[in-house]
Amino acid sequence: MGARTAGAEAPTAGTDAFRSEDLPATERFDYWRELIGRTRDSEMTSVHAADFRADMRRLELGQATLLRSSFPPSRFRRSAGMVRRSDREVYHLTLVLDGALALTRETRGSGDRVTTFGAGRLYVVDSSHPYDVRGIGAARPGRGEPRIEALGIDFPAASLPLPPQRLREVMGRGFSRDEGTSALLADFLLGLDRQAALLGPAETPRLGTVVIDLVTAWLARELDTEAAVPDDARQRALVENVRTFVRRNLSDPGLTPTAIAAAHHVSVSYLHRLFTRHTQGRTLAGWIRAERLESARRDLADPALRTLPVHAVAARWGIPRASDFTRAFRAAYGQTPGEHRRQALAAAGRVA
Repeated sequence: MGARTAGAEAPTAGTDAFRSEDLPATERFDYWRELIGRTRDSEMTSVHAADFRADMRRLELGQATLLRSSFPPSRFRRSAGMVRRSDREVYHLTLVLDGALALTRETRGSGDRVTTFGAGRLYVVDSSHPYDVRGIGAARPGRGEPRIEALGIDFPAASLPLPPQRLREVMGRGFSRDEGTSALLADFLLGLDRQAALLGPAETPRLGTVVIDLVTAWLARELDTEAAVPDDARQRALVENVRTFVRRNLSDPGLTPTAIAAAHHVSVSYLHRLFTRHTQGRTLAGWIRAERLESARRDLADPALRTLPVHAVAARWGIPRASDFTRAFRAAYGQTPGEHRRQALAAAGRVA
């Protein structure tokens, strides 16, 4: 994850990072505009351009591109002339994290329509139609100028296996990140953002496919066109839904394949086949056990939890029997939970 330094060429690898403090003030806005323009071809302006203080990470995920940005009030305008001159036929999905974005779009017979999306809202626009987006910064004590925080995903329009004429119905509409399949999509994007620095080149194309599958499942649900979604895409989206459900409920000792299948309205045998097929042969029960053990392993190494008994750590991750936990932990990590805790805390003490 390398940020450009003053005088260096713009990076062309799969991951680009921009931090305003790494560049002279005179170069910051132009470089930030260049990074965003690689997928979001628009005219960008800002009253803060002379001393543009922003951060942006751009991560290639196969067909998709993930953009995480923090910036002062700015404007992004894609005119009809820009559309005529060049259209990459790309969809831009944006999740607003802080501040707001005001989208102006032309509507047939009723002039321009302005919709403002605040924190926690998602919206989609396409590069084949003009748009005008204005960032409205949120002021925070001690943070200086107002800012907008956003997470975006860009992907080819052709990658969505849904009728283009129906997709026009959702362009420019706002959706809550906390409802239905949009919640799953938002959680996945936020997780990608958190793990971006750890992702290797072998993982990113698969993750891009999952992102597009989740976008497809979300929009198909909104448009009531789920029958148009290919089986593979529907299955991959279901597996990711199961993963998210499991991670949210790891502390429940009753989290079994039977309970998970019932929550997702599928049979246990179908769930097992599907999970194994889309996770390189891993079983659902084995993956749940591994997630619980890894969560407990992190807690045991946390100095803030040093007084919490080992059996209580196991119980908070859905393993109520101490003997089962010790046996599984030793098999997974080659040492007992107590040994791991002593080593980890001793190492943390030396670092401190």
